[in-house]
Amino acid sequence: MRKWVYYKDLILVLISKEMKVRYKNTILGFFWSIANPLCFALVFFIAFKVYMRIQIENYIIFLLSGLFPWQWFGNTVNSSPGVFIGNANLIKKVNFPRIGLPLAILGNDLVHFLLSIPVLVIFLLIYKKHPQLIIWSIGIPLLCIIQSLMVLGFSLAVSSLNLFFRDLQHLTVIITNLIFYFTPIIYAETMVPAKYRPLLLANPLSSLIISWQDLFLKNILRPSLIFVACGWAIVIFFVGYSIYKSLEPKFVEVV
Repeated sequence: MRKWVYYKDLILVLISKEMKVRYKNTILGFFWSIANPLCFALVFFIAFKVYMRIQIENYIIFLLSGLFPWQWFGNTVNSSPGVFIGNANLIKKVNFPRIGLPLAILGNDLVHFLLSIPVLVIFLLIYKKHPQLIIWSIGIPLLCIIQSLMVLGFSLAVSSLNLFFRDLQHLTVIITNLIFYFTPIIYAETMVPAKYRPLLLANPLSSLIISWQDLFLKNILRPSLIFVACGWAIVIFFVGYSIYKSLEPKFVEVV
């Protein structure tokens, strides 16, 4: 029991440290965490809704319902390559579960995602759409668990492998940018030709992002998509954790 209390306290301390470092000497603080998706939503809205007249109802809400969870994924995964390298002194001098470091990054971005939900609610109310508290109280924790598992799997793999292949930090940014455009965030899944939709679900993020959009826009959860997203999350976490455990004994040597 003491061991788990120690792990919990360690992760909370690391999350607090990440929060303080992120907003050190900034005036606007938390605002910067929502400024990026809001600016991108404005650009995509002008480009696709105003200029190209894409046929998606309440397009700005559609964008934000995908961009907020995507930002959580993108920020955590793109920060992962430097997690162990940036804490080299801590890893060399202190004996502690190294998994706490990527967990702290994940927890930090999860907190920011949860704090962005009220912003989305404001837009929903502006467009006269009302969240259903019962389905949201079930859907948000469920999807947060699935996404946390998936993101942690990616983070463990990337952060561990980057100690041995430093080019991975550059590849990670490129790959996440490519995945963004293969995920239905700026376009709806229904716009993808039927023959290509199975390929859409081959992207681990697609079923998850669509589930967030369903929850925020339609107040529904599709069990089939939840099942696919959960399956991807379990597989990715298992692979990422296996990579981490196999490489962790060599961390002190190469960090």
